Amino acid sequence: MSARISASVYTSHVPAIGAAIDQGNTESPYWEPLFAGYTKSREWIADNTPDAIVLVYNDHGNAFSPDLIPTFTIGLAASFPVADEGWGPRPVPDVAGHPELAAHIAQSVIQQDFDLTIANELQVDHGLTVPLSLMFGQPDAWPCPVIPVAVNVIQYPVPSGRRCLELGKAIRRAVEDFDDNLEVQIWGTGGMSHQLQGPRAGLINAEWDNVFLDRIIADPEDLAEVPHIEYVREAGSEGIELVMWLVGRGAMSDLDGGPAPEELHRFYHVAASNTAVGHLVLINS
Repeated sequence: MSARISASVYTSHVPAIGAAIDQGNTESPYWEPLFAGYTKSREWIADNTPDAIVLVYNDHGNAFSPDLIPTFTIGLAASFPVADEGWGPRPVPDVAGHPELAAHIAQSVIQQDFDLTIANELQVDHGLTVPLSLMFGQPDAWPCPVIPVAVNVIQYPVPSGRRCLELGKAIRRAVEDFDDNLEVQIWGTGGMSHQLQGPRAGLINAEWDNVFLDRIIADPEDLAEVPHIEYVREAGSEGIELVMWLVGRGAMSDLDGGPAPEELHRFYHVAASNTAVGHLVLINS
């Protein structure tokens, strides 16, 4: 029996969320409404922990720099240390990888004409660890292996929404061709609307964000055609991170003739730090 994608999880990865968890502030008046929005998902994943997670995120200048900016990178290591982002590494476990599945995905996806960069060593930052903390809390070890897939959404040119959706489809085909009975989830992270600099710093567009959530559920093929300039104009300069959600959505089976996914949970919150937070869980029917 081959591996399969069982669900996709989508969430913002705001660094201040990680700080709130690390400093024990999750029940403070400011943070409690946000963390309450993840309760249902945490309960679900405790009973549905996958055998592996393909986690799509963006590096924030820790593993990569302006000297070397791959568009898509996959981590093949057995373990990924937590990066020091300038104030010390987050007090969370290192991330165990799944080298066999990761190598298979790399082989398959590259043969499907995606030029993945192979990372045999990779430090992971809040873009990857905050989603894990939101879903799994503060364990002594993460409950399953994680395959990091880093997408460049920092330095233009960045990949299109269409390219990200097609990458998700390629990852699904790769997983389904892996000869082991594994249940795999794919997570798309980043966003939602936010801008961290310039005259529009602090921008949040709740109406646009919620339309994005509607569209990624109901019509991801059409959403994949949204141009970069719309993300920047409507969701702020950092809102472009949302193209990474399309990688996760592309891996769902309805885009290959299967039934529509079940929407387990949807949540939206303003604001966490200066960012709108979105969260969604879709289950393959």
